[in-house]
Amino acid sequence: MDPVKWLISVLLLLFLSHFSISTDTITLDHFIKDNQVIVSSGKIFALGFFSPGSSRNRYIGIWYHQIPEKTVVWVANRESPIKDNSGILRIDSQGNLALFQRNQTLPVWSTNVSIAGTRNSIAQILDSGNLVLLQNDTRRAVLWESFDYPTNSMLPFMKLGLSFRTGVDRVLTSWKSPDDPGIGNYSYRINPSGFPQLYLYKGSAPWWRTGSWTGQRWSGVPEMTSNYIFNVSFVNTPDEVSITYGVKKTSFITRMITNETGIQQRFTWNNQARHWIGFWSAPKDQCDFYGHCGPNGYCNPDHLDDFECTCFRGFKPKSSEAWFIRDGAGGCVRKPGISTCQKGEGFVKVPRLKVPDTSAARIDMSMGLKQCENECLRNCSCVAYASAYAEINRGIGCLTWHGDLIDARTYADAGQDLYIRVDASELARFTKKGLFRKKGVLAVTIASAAVLFLILVAWLRCFVRRLRRERRRKRKDAFRFTSSSLFEDSVGEKDIDKSRRNGDLPFFDFSTIAKATNNFSSDNKLGQGGFGAVYKGVLINGNEIAVKRLSKYSGQGVEEFKNEIVLIAKLQHRNLVKMLGCCIQGEEKMLIYEFLPNKSLDSIVFDESKSSMLDWKKRIEIICGIARGILYLHQDSRLRIIHRDLKASNVLLDAAMNPKISDFGMARIFGRDEIEGDTKRVVGTYGYMSPEYAMHGHFSIKSDVYSFGVLLLEIITGKKNSSYFPDSPSSSLVGYVWELWKEGRAIEIIDSVFGDSYSANEFLKCIQIGLLCVQEHATDRPMMSTVVFMLSNETALPSPKQPAFTVKTSHKGDDTLNSEGTESINDVTLSMVQAR
Repeated sequence: MDPVKWLISVLLLLFLSHFSISTDTITLDHFIKDNQVIVSSGKIFALGFFSPGSSRNRYIGIWYHQIPEKTVVWVANRESPIKDNSGILRIDSQGNLALFQRNQTLPVWSTNVSIAGTRNSIAQILDSGNLVLLQNDTRRAVLWESFDYPTNSMLPFMKLGLSFRTGVDRVLTSWKSPDDPGIGNYSYRINPSGFPQLYLYKGSAPWWRTGSWTGQRWSGVPEMTSNYIFNVSFVNTPDEVSITYGVKKTSFITRMITNETGIQQRFTWNNQARHWIGFWSAPKDQCDFYGHCGPNGYCNPDHLDDFECTCFRGFKPKSSEAWFIRDGAGGCVRKPGISTCQKGEGFVKVPRLKVPDTSAARIDMSMGLKQCENECLRNCSCVAYASAYAEINRGIGCLTWHGDLIDARTYADAGQDLYIRVDASELARFTKKGLFRKKGVLAVTIASAAVLFLILVAWLRCFVRRLRRERRRKRKDAFRFTSSSLFEDSVGEKDIDKSRRNGDLPFFDFSTIAKATNNFSSDNKLGQGGFGAVYKGVLINGNEIAVKRLSKYSGQGVEEFKNEIVLIAKLQHRNLVKMLGCCIQGEEKMLIYEFLPNKSLDSIVFDESKSSMLDWKKRIEIICGIARGILYLHQDSRLRIIHRDLKASNVLLDAAMNPKISDFGMARIFGRDEIEGDTKRVVGTYGYMSPEYAMHGHFSIKSDVYSFGVLLLEIITGKKNSSYFPDSPSSSLVGYVWELWKEGRAIEIIDSVFGDSYSANEFLKCIQIGLLCVQEHATDRPMMSTVVFMLSNETALPSPKQPAFTVKTSHKGDDTLNSEGTESINDVTLSMVQAR
């Protein structure tokens, strides 16, 4: 062959081989400079140089390639930044992936693994976000991977934990600051001691703890329920202890980070809104912080007015003085003079608990709960026991504690049972045994109770008489209330009663409100309800207000009025109406709110002449806003609140059409571990009430979920739930939507004002979520946290069952129910309705 042709062929082959290298790979011949990146095959992640925040330092990092908001999930040289743009990332002579800068022979950073053989390796960025160093042969053995050396972010299918076989400990560590990805002060890791747990550390001290694994979730992460999104795998073997969070749908984008402020957070990417949404975080409240109530104490965040810390049974505060000033760090000690060793002692159950720190606990997976109790009872050093995997087969395995019980807290609807060892006298106080052993004791007790009952009846009669006299006296007095400094230009400002400045809510003079509303002129009237009228007002300082003036004959009485004041004064959320104050003078009772110019949602969405003001995008925003407001009431506020009267007329719209939930007169406050209740007085609105509430007076957070489902369907269809559908056997919008859904024709009921501006898939997703919310049985309805997630993310949804229907009845006037009882006959609910 001609030597010239041969040389040209070789050069051409080398040239083509250089450019045929995949863009997701670094090889001996292909490296990246400061202005270059490699991208995973599915274009999910990119690897390259970046500068964080306002810093000019250069780092090698991995980030999401198609997300406009650059989100770095891994950093190589986090402790060794490059000060200029001379960096080069390449495979070095030892086969390691290494970062070099100008005029230096030693690398700034390297994978630093020993490679046998030819040392011919390549580095590849995968669609999982994992950067792997591979042996460049047919086996492609993994020599090193970034998932083994995470920084501050945990991606789906990444392991967190310790391999006892290799010694690799996968730990998340915070950045120092948004401008510096160096190793910060917080770390998130599994502690394998005792019964393994995840800890968030501040330095070397525990900051927050997940609690132990219950078989389905961490006992201290109640939000970690079975859902449609994650697959969680916890491994606890002699070779490894680790946790992996997978996703059921690869298109779902989520990450968990340890941030520099000491908060563990999970985010999901909302592709429609084009931003990250906070899905979960910890610690959330004072009870989450490690050891908040000290040894042998536990924390209850629902103690709104009392100290959140409580000693376990058989213990007392170590320092009464510290306890009095609400300092629980010293914890509790055993009560003096008692014995819990072979003296008739037993155990008292503490339910729904994040069990105490298990790093020093003993574990025996061969035992059941009863065997565990017997084992703990035999050992005098055992102070408490619990099931190891409490959520598998009603509990398997045995956990026992033999020292101080540290970092326990209660939850409303999660956690597990803990059994505390107490002496015989303490046990007798909480069991029938010991109290009624002899018939004589029982007889004396019954007689004593009868006497006490008679005394109580007599006392109550006197108390009621005195209360009535006091009320009559108060009606004759005119209370003078004034506004706070926010309204310092209002009438009566000079007469401020200083004794009322420390209250939760400002009080207004009647004269101030009368002047603001032009003496309650009909021209200022915004609307009328069963409670009375609503007026627009303007204070002297120019602030616009809405005044809810209760009628003397209103169905909303003094208790509902007080209820609304107490509730809204303590709530702060962008999707809840803001109360500015109240006025009580003689027979007058008024609530003063921020003025919302677009009035209530029903006045627009059900009005054909106005409904076009709410396009598809805005209605979705309204739905999501309402959902976030309810989630705040159920889960994130200082109080656990069930609204009980969620409907379109109780959602107000501000100038930007942002929704604000209003009218808390029928709401119920729940504390401690409550999420449900019963009542003989059923209040609410026809069509929005869940079946278990309408028929049996049983309400829960799932009652609000039902109301939200009805409201969602109304918003996207533009039709009232009580609308008449002549071509359908169904009695309501819910029933009609279900019929169309079954037949695959749900798209037909969309509000015609949308034209072609809506997304068919998004509409059908909303229909499906709405039907899931109105399921007949409360247990089949999702939690509001799940609803918010489903609305904000693309995810597979479960198929709804046939929802609950209401038999159509004709009624006049306000459709608000206030019943003292209900009967169910052949699934038809008959309610005794009082006028409102």
